[in-house]
Amino acid sequence: MIAEAEKSGIKLMIAYRLHFEHGNLQAVEWVNLGKIGEPKIFNSVFSQQVKAGNSRLKGEVGGGPIYDLGVYCINAARYLFKAEPEEVVAWNIGRDGQRFKDVPATTTAVLRFPGDRIASLTCSFGAADRSAFEVVGSKGVVKMDPAYEMPGTLKAELIVSGRTRLRTFKKRDQFAPEIAYFSDCILKNREPEPSGREGLADVRIIEAILQSAERNLPVTVKKTNIAARPNLAHEIARPALKRAPRLVKAAPPAA
Repeated sequence: MIAEAEKSGIKLMIAYRLHFEHGNLQAVEWVNLGKIGEPKIFNSVFSQQVKAGNSRLKGEVGGGPIYDLGVYCINAARYLFKAEPEEVVAWNIGRDGQRFKDVPATTTAVLRFPGDRIASLTCSFGAADRSAFEVVGSKGVVKMDPAYEMPGTLKAELIVSGRTRLRTFKKRDQFAPEIAYFSDCILKNREPEPSGREGLADVRIIEAILQSAERNLPVTVKKTNIAARPNLAHEIARPALKRAPRLVKAAPPAA
């Protein structure tokens, strides 16, 4: 897709809504400003109960929890560390002959980053709703809880020397900003960010995670060079929708 877009002279952007969301970008800003010192450890959980029959449970369509949920955790670790992982170790957990026949219930992985930094993540279609991450630095901690959700309020927390700063970000429309931004890139002939290479980096990591889980061995990640990372300057605000849009050939996880 990247090659064809470049060949044809068209714009290619990955629809990462949280690259424009204030709450998420505030956590990035605290880390970038050195509020927690050098970021060392990233932990994240993203889970939902997905009912039988939902397309997310069809292997050839949904891809399982790592593609649907885990990509948020992977992407967050990458832009919070401002680096790309070198190696992964992963496990797929929970299969049965019914709901989790085609995809695992849970995928958990550990990503080794340069500079002795570690990211651990667990994503699941068979656990209660959870959406959170934390970054542990040499001087403090940044938390987002909830972190990745669309329906409600996001919360960012900064903890340094025993003192806590909490910021709350009310629900917004997270899709309108990325659509408006992409449209602007087309009209003004600017290269979008997140670019196709941002998506390629995540897909390479996911493929390495799936290979590691299948082989029960560590897998080296093919490196992707990323020129830019999201920051607070990328924020675009649009008010929350007053009513939910009509879904077309789709259903929420618990429907």
